Amino acid sequence: MARTGRPLPVGPLLIPNLVVLAPMSGVTDAPFRRLAVMLGAGLVVSEMTACAALAAGKRGARRRVESPGIGLNVVQLAGCEAHWMAEGARMAEDGGAQIIDINMGCPAKHVTNGESGSALMRDLDHALTLIEAVVQTVSVPVTLKMRLGWDDHSRNAPELARRAQAAGVALVTVHGRTRCQFYKGRAEWAAVRAVKQNVSIPVVVNGDIESFEDADAALAASGADAVMVGRGAQGRPWFPGQLARYLATGRREAPPALSEQLAIISALYGEMLAHHGLDVGVRHARKHLGWALDTAAACAGASEHLRKAHRGRVLTAVEPAKVLRHLSEAFDAFGAGEAAWRNAA
Repeated sequence: MARTGRPLPVGPLLIPNLVVLAPMSGVTDAPFRRLAVMLGAGLVVSEMTACAALAAGKRGARRRVESPGIGLNVVQLAGCEAHWMAEGARMAEDGGAQIIDINMGCPAKHVTNGESGSALMRDLDHALTLIEAVVQTVSVPVTLKMRLGWDDHSRNAPELARRAQAAGVALVTVHGRTRCQFYKGRAEWAAVRAVKQNVSIPVVVNGDIESFEDADAALAASGADAVMVGRGAQGRPWFPGQLARYLATGRREAPPALSEQLAIISALYGEMLAHHGLDVGVRHARKHLGWALDTAAACAGASEHLRKAHRGRVLTAVEPAKVLRHLSEAFDAFGAGEAAWRNAA
């Protein structure tokens, strides 16, 4: 595919490259978003925040919309009532949000059972009242994240995108599955092309983009303007940045050396403890530690036995100094190989 270093327009704003880090609950907190931007991601999106909880001043909701301290602050809101969507958007903008993203793509039952997330794709008239309420309330650009539809019998993403654009939405992101598919099978990137053909605003394709080849294939199949990376960044916060540089230049970068990976996850661990507090931070960071260990073991070609042994030591430790010590030992062992581990044991 043709390489381009062009920016991605979102209303009057210009995003420096074509790779967006997806909003992921329990994952894309401020420390992780800040790290992804530092490593080259063009745009990062907050964890989904319930607008009613934000309007009620709940601490967790307020924390989710805090600026990561670097790059544009994009706040994703979810809800099912126009009044609360508008109020949540107003509070997010007042708190420093530079883009408001509306969630109409989350497939989780606890979200859709409340008629939020992808459940809104079952009633586009109602969905539009929420979009209009947000657009009319804030002065910053509003974007929309959706799926292909609720199920295979109602693939209405092109219609929703067209109506959202008419209501003032500046960009849409489409995950290439229906809600009823959850995360099963493979994302249907080609199905996103119908959305792109129905609007003139930028379209971002999302779902199963975990490699350079995936990005090329997703863009070619969908005709989209940019890609959104979600699970492909878990344990690899550098990947969105590497992918952005690849799309601009065609140059494929290898994963960072193990020493650099260790420095990245150690710094992220410290940032998460500082951001969430010790008790919450230790628990919250555990998934990131596990993903980092899995990635490092794969990069080093470490055995499954070695990976599991060190994973268990790191993830069962509680005291931060011990966690970091075990983490360093794990990376050393992955680099040295199986024989060194057995001799040490």
